[in-house]
Amino acid sequence: MLKTKNEVVHLDVIALRRDFHKHPEVGFTEFRTASKVVEILSSLGYELIYGREAMDGDSRRGLPSEEQLNTAFERALRDGANPDIAERMKGGYTAVIGVLKGKRPGPTIAFRFDMDALPIQESTDSDHFPQAAGFRSIYEGLMHACAHDAHTAIGLGLAERLADRNFSGTVKLIFQPAEEGVRGAYAIVQKGHLNDVDIIFCQHLGGNVPLGEIHGGTSGFLASTKLVAHFYGVSSHAGASPEQGRNALLGASTALLNIHALPRFSSGVTRVNVGILQGGTAANIIPSYAKMVLETRSISEEVNTELENRVRNIIAHSASMHGLEHDIEVIGAAIPISCDQELVDIILEEAKSVKGFSSFKGIESTSMGSEDASFMIRRVQERGGKGTYMIIGTDHPAPHHHPKFDIREEVLPYSVNLLDRIARRLLK
Repeated sequence: MLKTKNEVVHLDVIALRRDFHKHPEVGFTEFRTASKVVEILSSLGYELIYGREAMDGDSRRGLPSEEQLNTAFERALRDGANPDIAERMKGGYTAVIGVLKGKRPGPTIAFRFDMDALPIQESTDSDHFPQAAGFRSIYEGLMHACAHDAHTAIGLGLAERLADRNFSGTVKLIFQPAEEGVRGAYAIVQKGHLNDVDIIFCQHLGGNVPLGEIHGGTSGFLASTKLVAHFYGVSSHAGASPEQGRNALLGASTALLNIHALPRFSSGVTRVNVGILQGGTAANIIPSYAKMVLETRSISEEVNTELENRVRNIIAHSASMHGLEHDIEVIGAAIPISCDQELVDIILEEAKSVKGFSSFKGIESTSMGSEDASFMIRRVQERGGKGTYMIIGTDHPAPHHHPKFDIREEVLPYSVNLLDRIARRLLK
């Protein structure tokens, strides 16, 4: 797949995608994936930024426990991660940025690719192609069910195409951890790596867009805040001395019911959901601790902020009425995306020259998810640059985040060809 350093590199993007698919790693634990990315980019002559240089540690959101990070790190080493490279990523610093300067001065263009997988048990059914073809996940309970394995492979394919440096300006290829849960992009932005970018392209495969269709931009991504609320009470015997206890689970349940009773907003579409509620140890013990994991979303950043504030008030007052202490942490966030029409037009024009694309659409509405690439695009636009988020169609037999999710792999070379044409057009 990859020749030795200083020789000509020939990447098979489909084989790369299958390798990443077979070894899925969730957010901030992408030690093997990121190590492979560093190795390949290094062989192509890219300047590498990774480890603590790539991310602001305090701005990472929803970081796994130290035990989870260490377990994933050791697994990555067993399965082929370069130990010298991976060591710099230890502790969840798994972003990789490849920088390549062209032969002449010019603008700086960034492309972003997400790398993380999901905590999903992959299907073993015989009609599931990764199972039939022998590249199903070897990590039980983890799966690439959102095409990030393909995104990473596309990014490396683009890196190879641009390695001749026959362009003007600078290319930044950003390989981002922890997109799921909208957790990883913000730390890269806060480290300043988008501050010198003039144009950024972000992309996703699938999204119920058929193979051969391209959307040059998207609208409808929701602002979102992901929260964990901790409730702290006092244990006591539920029969002998219930009045001595402070029931943390009861306080969390009170908060849950009132959060879901919040009114809708006339000024923007909203979503709220409590996805996890945990607490208690036995039927006869007053629970001293409970944890709630929840999210807010809105089409409007301002409305989402107000919704989040109301949720925080409910949590605080629910804890207070049951005599509890509490704290709240943000474990993920996103903002809406506004795509620049100029870039949308360029994408569609170039796609018409790429074999495999036959349907061309401009800025299309999404299915109301959220994307933390929004922080990267916003930072570039705030500094006078432009950005867009494109959807590259591929048929998939099951929805995103489903145990039988898969893609049509012929979309991979199409996508590399498209991104290469876009880069060279803007870096003439």
